[in-house]
Amino acid sequence: MPTSRVLWWGGIVAAAAGVVLCVLGWYGVSGERFAERQVPYLASRTVPGAALLVAGAVLLAGGPPRRGPGGGAVREPGADDVRPSSSGPPVRVPGGTLAHRPDCPLVAGKADAVPAGDAALDPCPVCEPEV
Repeated sequence: MPTSRVLWWGGIVAAAAGVVLCVLGWYGVSGERFAERQVPYLASRTVPGAALLVAGAVLLAGGPPRRGPGGGAVREPGADDVRPSSSGPPVRVPGGTLAHRPDCPLVAGKADAVPAGDAALDPCPVCEPEV
C-alpha cells in the first residue's frame, strides 16, 4: 500500500479517535458541578482528543490519493512546466553567484540582469540552466 494511502487512512482514524475522546470528555465534564472535578476529564480525554483531531486534520490535508483510469497515480496538470524552459544564454544579477535562465522567476523582470558570459557561476537550483 502506498505511503500516501497509509497516511490518509491514519488521518481518518486519528480524527475519529479524537472526536470520540472529545465527546467522552464533554460527557464527563457535563456531569460534574465543580471545576476541580472537571479537570481530570479535560486532561485525560478532551485535550488528547483535540490533539488527535489536529493530527488527523494535518494528515488529511493532502486529500485522498487520486487514481487514474489505469489505477496509477494522477499527475497534476502542468507538473512538467514547473521549471522555466527558455533556451537563451544564462543571465546573472550583478554581484550574484548563480547563473539563471532568462525566464527564471528569480531574475525575470529585473532590469539589472546581465548575460553571465564566462563567469564561474553555480547553476540556479530553481531553473537549472546549462552553464
